[in-house]
Amino acid sequence: MGGLLVASESRASGGPFVLLYSDDLDATARAIAQAGGRIVQEPYEFPGGRRLHFADSSGNELGVWALR
Repeated sequence: MGGLLVASESRASGGPFVLLYSDDLDATARAIAQAGGRIVQEPYEFPGGRRLHFADSSGNELGVWALR
């Protein structure tokens, strides 16, 4: 079955990193926290905008970016 039936408690790293877009990064950070997510990396500047990383309730790490 290609490993689809193998249950594992550990998560492998190095998979795809999903980036979402927001018109208001600070409001999105508050909404993530209110929904039970955990901010892994606070908003920071990068060329072309700002970005943050968060973990969802299942432990998946995602990112959100916004224009300045």
